[in-house]
Amino acid sequence: MKYAIYVLFAFIFTSCADVNTRTENDKSSNVIANADYNPEAMLDSLDVKLRNQGTPVANYVHAARAGNLLFLAGKGPKQANGENIVGKLGDSLTVEQGYQAAREVGINQLSVLKAELGNLNKVKRIVSVHGMVNASPDFKDHSKVINGYSDLMVAVFGDNGKHARAAVGMGSLPGNMAVEVEMVVEVYE
Repeated sequence: MKYAIYVLFAFIFTSCADVNTRTENDKSSNVIANADYNPEAMLDSLDVKLRNQGTPVANYVHAARAGNLLFLAGKGPKQANGENIVGKLGDSLTVEQGYQAAREVGINQLSVLKAELGNLNKVKRIVSVHGMVNASPDFKDHSKVINGYSDLMVAVFGDNGKHARAAVGMGSLPGNMAVEVEMVVEVYE
């Protein structure tokens, strides 16, 4: 009988330890731990130049932090020359032009992250992306456009750049810009 109690106790203890281990592992299973993780170096290898985003022109901030999450305000496709990519997908812009516009937005959001954190290596993962496409009513390739943004995040952050996402069409966007994207990022403390 004593032996059966010891076996039962050992089984319960082992099972509880396994559950605790799985719970801890499940919490971080969406974040890839990699000794080579270096988004700053990836920017250089991709020849991506970050840009000063200046001060917001209205009553908002570029990013707001809540705990380990950074919520980035929507940004548009302002290019290095200071001009936005404007137009409507399915009308005056092609999917390829929209993809490039979304990539420009990604560069602008990476610039905000760098300014907020001082170093992109502090990004634990990209959590969520909400992409808005200035599109004609019959346009159907919103996801292909926002891929320009998502592909850049994965190129810079690896698997930690993969995120939940929405890619939706809008009847218009401020200043007729082609794309606007907002993002949620988890950061290391």
